[in-house]
Amino acid sequence: MLDKQAAKIIELESKRQKEGLELIPSENFVSKDVLEAMGSVLNNKYAEGYPGKRYYGGNKYIDMAENLAIERAQKLFKTDYHVNVQPLSGSPANIAIFFALLNFGDKILGMNLSHGGHLTHGHRVNFSGKAYKIAQYCVDKKTELIDYGEVEAIAKREKPKLIICGATAYPRKIGFKRFGQIARESGAYLLADIAHIAGLVACGLHESPFGIADVVMTTTHKTLRGPRSAVIFCKKELSDKIDKAVFPGLQGGPHEHTILAKAVAFGEALKPEFKNYQEQIIKNAKRLAATLAESGLRLISGGTDTHLILLDVTGFGLFGKEAEKLLDEVGITVNKNSIPFDKGSPFDPSGIRLGTPAVTSRGMKEKEMEIIGDLIVRTLRSKKPRSRLGRAQTEEARSKIKKEVLDLTKKFPVPGINS
Repeated sequence: MLDKQAAKIIELESKRQKEGLELIPSENFVSKDVLEAMGSVLNNKYAEGYPGKRYYGGNKYIDMAENLAIERAQKLFKTDYHVNVQPLSGSPANIAIFFALLNFGDKILGMNLSHGGHLTHGHRVNFSGKAYKIAQYCVDKKTELIDYGEVEAIAKREKPKLIICGATAYPRKIGFKRFGQIARESGAYLLADIAHIAGLVACGLHESPFGIADVVMTTTHKTLRGPRSAVIFCKKELSDKIDKAVFPGLQGGPHEHTILAKAVAFGEALKPEFKNYQEQIIKNAKRLAATLAESGLRLISGGTDTHLILLDVTGFGLFGKEAEKLLDEVGITVNKNSIPFDKGSPFDPSGIRLGTPAVTSRGMKEKEMEIIGDLIVRTLRSKKPRSRLGRAQTEEARSKIKKEVLDLTKKFPVPGINS
């Protein structure tokens, strides 16, 4: 690359990814093939419209790329739902769905952000919370699980036009059939946001919303291990509304280089070894969760069924912001996160969120999860003491942890970077 400043940034970020433990559950490492598709000449083409119905000439091969992504998406999720592969990311995809199915001021029932929901599920600072009336459901205070009876009661009382199921910080499986029953009884559309669990759904390791939900949205990174983008699936009778909402309703020219990268990722996910990878993600999450629990950290809901772990760090005398910073300093990347009934602020919540997709992509297994769990606990316990001697001992301990992180990562190449 001739631009030395840009090249240096890429070099530094590559080094950070190779030498650190990436535990943010919404991040993953894509293959070299996915990266090559994203950096391909398809970036040069404008393609407003849909295959066979473009507003620009010269789209013969672009149509092939988009149709390939559509066909592979349907095959991967074993569905005949209509597919729109043009959404740029998850939030714009959800906005397009609202735009297609709702009028401004209609009511949405979604999961509370602090209980695991997403900003676009009705939070007041988001477009969804500003343009629509919002009702929210929470987890049970004792079990920290979704109380489907309570969701049903809220739906009957509030009469929403759209119910959203799916989460961004909920470590347990979601009952799509139960949500489908609630939506039918209340006369609401059902949107299943499977952004986090799409890989598990595709491999039959989580209940599928297809055939139940009216619309299914997923991002294509996270457990799907593709480019940072999104896809909308819908029942065929809604296809015209969804397509018009995406284009021309909200977007202009689609990013066809990214759409081809989605097709590549879907093709990789259709291979038998992808299910083995998804199974290992779950095994790793369970082993990591157990290791952390054995060390005294409190797991929200008591454990995990998926790729995701939500931890309450207040028992270690910390809040999420400081815990995230401490871990970042030794090369372990997590994110601060609210937990149900959080007494902390959104800027410094009581928890941190972890996940295993990225470390599993590097080939790590249960043994490494035990090592990582130990590194996390030791780091969180290394809060700086007041005495000079204590600070010196703490710095020495952290230096040792950082070296152990580096020694571990050297054994496991990063797909797409080391290859």
